Amino acid sequence: MVTPEVRSEIDTGPAPVSAAWIAPRGAVATLVVAHGAGAGMDHPFMAGFARAIAEHGVATLRFNFPYIERGRRSPDPEGVLRATWLAGFEDARSRSDGRPVLAGGKSLGGRIASMAAADGMPAAGLVFLGYPFHPPGKPERVRDDHLYRIAVPMLFIQGTADGLATFDMIQDVVRGLGAMARLHVIEGGDHSFRVRGKRRPDEEIGKELGEVASGFVKEMVG
Repeated sequence: MVTPEVRSEIDTGPAPVSAAWIAPRGAVATLVVAHGAGAGMDHPFMAGFARAIAEHGVATLRFNFPYIERGRRSPDPEGVLRATWLAGFEDARSRSDGRPVLAGGKSLGGRIASMAAADGMPAAGLVFLGYPFHPPGKPERVRDDHLYRIAVPMLFIQGTADGLATFDMIQDVVRGLGAMARLHVIEGGDHSFRVRGKRRPDEEIGKELGEVASGFVKEMVG
């Protein structure tokens, strides 16, 4: 039986943001997952990912950042993004009945989760869907310093043709993080995990990665 998705709002202080909660019976953990810069929580990739990981026994909460909620294109300032992430994480903890709560997201959403975790957000683990290791067109500006302050397991799901993370860079960072980090490679995948010459719906791609992430989450929580 398909677990229903429950819509709600999260109070972030200035204004609430939309959220979607899926909690399958007997869930072993909760994963809070945030969207990337260009699309909100209801993008087919995000919805497919959340549905697939829920089908594998992991509850999910996904939410919008305020700029998406207001219909804007440019992301909010970092402080607003972080505050929204912390509010989303606390909302998920309040729903999780003591289960471990992990954090992650697509691109921007995952990066903000990592920054919050490095500064003390008590996530049990982190799942990155296309971590943006550098700004567009600026591979010399590697954004990895804070990752070395994270003391929980991390899963990087990365495409080898990602325009925001050269594959050599991905390998170097993951190697430098040591036992805390794992890398799952999507051969030929770009920043959206699309592979040239293969037409696949974004929802299907999200579902596939949800299955990958579910294995990591279950292993982390025992």
